[in-house]
Amino acid sequence: MLDLKSEFSLFEDRVRTAIDEVLDSQHFIGGSHVGALEQEFAKQFDVKHAIAIGSGTDAILVALMACEISTGDEVITTPFTFFATAGCVHRTGAKPVFVDIEPDTFNLDPAKIQAAITSKTKAIIPVHLFGQCANMDAINDIAKSAGLRVIEDAAQAVGATYKNRFAGALGDAGCFSFYPTKNLGGFGEGGMVTTNDDALADRVRQLRNHGQTDQYHHQFIGGNFRLNTMQAAILSAKLPQLESFNTRRRAIAKLYDELLTDAPSVQTPRIAEECESCYHQYSILTDDRDNLRQHLTDASIGSGIYYPIPLHLQPCFQYLDYSEGDFPVSEATAKRILSLPVHPMLDDADVRRVAGCIVQHQSETIPAEATGRS
Repeated sequence: MLDLKSEFSLFEDRVRTAIDEVLDSQHFIGGSHVGALEQEFAKQFDVKHAIAIGSGTDAILVALMACEISTGDEVITTPFTFFATAGCVHRTGAKPVFVDIEPDTFNLDPAKIQAAITSKTKAIIPVHLFGQCANMDAINDIAKSAGLRVIEDAAQAVGATYKNRFAGALGDAGCFSFYPTKNLGGFGEGGMVTTNDDALADRVRQLRNHGQTDQYHHQFIGGNFRLNTMQAAILSAKLPQLESFNTRRRAIAKLYDELLTDAPSVQTPRIAEECESCYHQYSILTDDRDNLRQHLTDASIGSGIYYPIPLHLQPCFQYLDYSEGDFPVSEATAKRILSLPVHPMLDDADVRRVAGCIVQHQSETIPAEATGRS
């Protein structure tokens, strides 16, 4: 699914130079590269504040803490996402409240949010899944009318836009991940919180360093959520390459869209008109998902299932008293979804091979009349 070694070859000199600078400085925590990354990230994605954090998971947790989400509160989010989204809500003492997704974008369905709001609701976390922004106008309107915070889980959406505005600048706070497999990946863990709110930014900065205002003066309880200098230097070296990588991902997705018209039983991703996806994943839907995946594996083609079990059916969330059938769109999607290779080092021949393998599988397993062909 990825070719990180080939990617590395494109910016190896810049990365090695950055690493040497950190080694020479001996400033491994809080060095100048951290501030430089924050400034570069804020400028590139047109947001007032970018605060570097130790991981994408911690970015969500710190954003929730900065919004003063705590025991007894409720936070609305999607059950069709990576565990960390809801896991961080639980860690604050608040209760995750799930709302089902749209069947074509896989993002939180705004039409279903209002019914989930109670007197305990304090925030909404829309997840920009697979690199496409959620319907932020609708979500922000609902949040504003109910007095709720909006925290974007933009872990998969660095460089994605909604109505020409970047993910991470669309709500009260945005949370990014720099896990190595992300579109902007470090050589370890890393994250970022973005916001246009000065007070929120100040609180995030304090929370990431044990709630300190001045050294050994702790205004409130925070944690060690700092990004180390080495990762910051590496990410700064890679950041200039991000837009060209995202452009290549979009070109790959467009080619898949064209080629997979020859596999009519496969539903390709729908990107909303107001969105430009960064295609962290290119995810199709098919009723024959498991057999197709095995066919791809037999042809030495990687694929992934994101996500096989919706969060409301995970054992750790049994205490929420959800049951199978409560979120039918998420459950159906989990059974049919398959992510194809979309990393920027693929060439067109690679994409054609993947698509051809899918078309071949369909022609061998699905009767012609079922596909509309004769």
